[in-house]
Amino acid sequence: MTLQGTALRNPIPDDGESLLLDRSSLFLQRTAAVAAQAAAEADEVDRDGRFPKAAIDAAREHKLLGMQIPVEFGGFGASIHDIADVCYALGRACASSAMIFAMHQTKVACLVRHGRGSGYMESLMRRIASEQLLMASSTTEGQNGGNIRASAAAVGHDGNRISLKRDATVISYGAEADGLVTIARRADSAAASDQVLLALTTDDYTISRTLGWETLGMRGTCSTGFALEVSCPSDRMFTESYDRIHGQTMTPFAHLCWSSAWAGIAAAAVERAQRFLRKAARGAGGQMPPAAAHYTAAKMALARLRAMIVTNMDAFVAHEYDERALSSLDFQSSITLLKVQASELAVETVMHAMRACGLSGYRNDGEFSIGRHLRDVLSAPIMINNDRILTNIATANLMSTVPASLHE
Repeated sequence: MTLQGTALRNPIPDDGESLLLDRSSLFLQRTAAVAAQAAAEADEVDRDGRFPKAAIDAAREHKLLGMQIPVEFGGFGASIHDIADVCYALGRACASSAMIFAMHQTKVACLVRHGRGSGYMESLMRRIASEQLLMASSTTEGQNGGNIRASAAAVGHDGNRISLKRDATVISYGAEADGLVTIARRADSAAASDQVLLALTTDDYTISRTLGWETLGMRGTCSTGFALEVSCPSDRMFTESYDRIHGQTMTPFAHLCWSSAWAGIAAAAVERAQRFLRKAARGAGGQMPPAAAHYTAAKMALARLRAMIVTNMDAFVAHEYDERALSSLDFQSSITLLKVQASELAVETVMHAMRACGLSGYRNDGEFSIGRHLRDVLSAPIMINNDRILTNIATANLMSTVPASLHE
């Protein structure tokens, strides 16, 4: 099964510019309402390490969990630009809510882009749109350290049914999800890299908690470990191999959505630094404090971060259904390195914002506190470790030529 550009590229009938503006306004209004709920419980979610229920319930109420589902299956047919904007807005409000939304939409993208033609996958898309199902992600396994291109557990085959037992050391919001998407070896005899993707609902699996989630930041994602046991019909398995789904959809959507969420965290920190400096300047008769230089650095870093995300997003959209372009070394290197660069730059931005606020930013009990934002954003370089990515991509990049001009 391959990507179908004409079927997916413009799923809402285009009646002109007014329709596009109406859809943009629709998403903005709904996103603002969800972000307000997320912001209201953000401190409590962080303090208690609990799932951001009010925010996700609001996302359900406003039909944002199914926004990406094509109109023909009951959704809004939202684009990656629309989805990234929601991730950014939620990142400004509550990092955990933003990351949950980003991971959910990445899994939905796999269904939308690779599930057509399958009765089960199309039915699941309809359910996500109508019931606003929340889909979790199970990619980390055992001691693989986040290497999602190698699986230990294998799918067992028995007629038209399949089974799977997996040491899922991380399933973010697994206990709260209505389903999950997971990877595994194709069969017992398959190599670790010969993988398939499964899309499951809670009727298809059971989970038993094995690890807790007492972390510095991103506490509300509740990314605990589980023993995952699957027993279900074989149509839960994508017919397309995981390596294609990984390169064409999973990586681009994950890195764009994650980066947008991290940029939202950074933007919230910059905004607090701005409010602090305005207050400080008013109290000093217009004199800016010495740390104001860090605010300028934070603003510049945020601008670079946003530009980097938009550039990569536009490149993806330009070739969204061109399998050859998506598989090219240049695109794969760029979209892979986006995760590394965005995660590092987001941390840098938040650090500058904290230094601009000084002790007021360092405190946990004031209106200008940036502690939560810093703890949350520090997860970014660790989530699929940047060193692993840089090491894995080094050999491939040796095959790429160095550009001879600025526009090449």
